[in-house]
Amino acid sequence: MSGLLTKTQLAAIADQITEIEKATDAEIVTVLAKQADDYYYIPTLWAAMAGVIAPSALLLLPHWLVLSEILLIQVSLFGVLALLLRSPILLRRLIPKRVRHWRASNLARRQFLENNLHHTEGGLGVLIFVSELERYVEILTDRGVAAQIPNETWALVVQRFTQKVGRGEIYDGFDQCLQAVGTELAVTFPITTAKNELPNHLVLI
Repeated sequence: MSGLLTKTQLAAIADQITEIEKATDAEIVTVLAKQADDYYYIPTLWAAMAGVIAPSALLLLPHWLVLSEILLIQVSLFGVLALLLRSPILLRRLIPKRVRHWRASNLARRQFLENNLHHTEGGLGVLIFVSELERYVEILTDRGVAAQIPNETWALVVQRFTQKVGRGEIYDGFDQCLQAVGTELAVTFPITTAKNELPNHLVLI
């Protein structure tokens, strides 16, 4: 397992892309990221803030504590929170949505370039990018596809996929998304030459 998908599901996605590309000149690459960033600075920042506030709160207690006890509590609180807040469930709540989407969007664009989607014949590269922690989905297309299919076409597909990711239904999301994207590409860019410029397997990062 990838942790998010089983080997059987990974194979099914690769087979689905292979079948789609038999009907279109476009090239599809799928990327699934566990998360777009480690965001370690965010739990550390919150833990540090709690550590700074802790001594003032301790002074309100009815029992006096010596300095060494306060320092021990302060350091312990920082350490526990810094680790605890790295939990994906808690971390997602701490990161502002704008920051999450900005990080995921940047990673999507890097993956577009790293997977050579900008070098396909006719500029017909299509990236389907998903980042699980951020619950972020984006479809990026090269110039040839973008000239014929506006980004607005993918909005509903992305919205439905994002909802699937939020429910943990990542494979179903890929399946439905690929069906919709494949149908659109087959109509707009029907196959003229059999080729396979880019790998069909799901890229895991």
